[in-house]
Parts: sequence; structure tokens; C-alpha cells
Amino acid sequence: MPRRVFEEIVLPHLDAAFNYARWLTRNDADAQDVVQDAFVRALRFFSSLRGDDARAWLLTIVRNTWYGRFSRRVGSEQPAVFDEMSDNRSDETLDPEALMIQQQVVNRVRRAVEDLPVDFREVIVLRELEGLSYKDIAAVVGIPIGTVMSRLARGRERLLTILGTSETIGGHRDVS
Repeated sequence: MPRRVFEEIVLPHLDAAFNYARWLTRNDADAQDVVQDAFVRALRFFSSLRGDDARAWLLTIVRNTWYGRFSRRVGSEQPAVFDEMSDNRSDETLDPEALMIQQQVVNRVRRAVEDLPVDFREVIVLRELEGLSYKDIAAVVGIPIGTVMSRLARGRERLLTILGTSETIGGHRDVS
């Protein structure tokens, strides 16, 4: 297939690929390497794309690239802070204190997701941040839909535990 067709079908999913890679690697530089390698592989194997779901197909390649090249280093790296992920746009309906509290909550949830084991983190990211269906997540991760559902449930439980036991804004315990 011509490169132009590849760009029209796959390139719109570049942001999703980078976001997923960043959550897997916890590092912007490694995420860029993973996405670059994944796009080279995607171009090489573009003829293997079946159907019209290029997003799930590409995210599968991103995942396989990460596992093949970078997952061996997961235990040794420290989580990175993703400055690009913070939404610095001001919400004019909130006062400065409310904006600060909102940003602290976002940072707290981000840290909680980063603390999840990769098996849970990736299904949470694919479902809650990327909006993939259970079927698509199963295809990307290479597991049965029942396992996707189980990992999502267990991942959400762990998130609640992490968020419920950590300190909240202003040093007050979260009671919700």
C-alpha cells in the first residue's frame, strides 16, 4: 500500500500510541523510541492490518515493541513526571484555590496509576484514557475479554486502595 494511505489510516493514532507508550515506559524518551520503532514496524507490516481498526492494531504493535525492547528494564527505572500530560489550561469557572486543588487531585491520581503493576496499568490506560472497548483491549494485550474485565476490576480496586490510603490535599485524609 502506498505510504499516503498508511499516513491517512495510522498517523491519526500517533497521540494514542505515544500516550500508551509513555504509560508503559514511564519515560518520555523511551516512549518516543517505542513509538518510532512501532511506526517503522507498522509501516513494514501495514498489509497485515485487517478491518478498519488501525488504532487497536497500532497499540498492539506499540505494546509488543515495548515488551520486546524495553520491558526488561521496568524494575530498574524510576517513574518520571510527565509535564506534557498536565493540563495547564485554566478553568475560568474555578477560583485559584479550586484550580490548585484540582491540579493536586490530577497529580495524585496520575501517581496512583503509575504505581499500579503494568498488567493493571495498561488495561486501565487503554480503557479509561484511550477509551478502547474490552474487545479491543483484549486484542491489544493478547488476553481473553474475561481477563480484561478481571484486570480492570482489580486495577480499579487497587487504585481505590492507593487513593484511599494516601494523603490528600492540605494534609487531610480522604474520606470519600
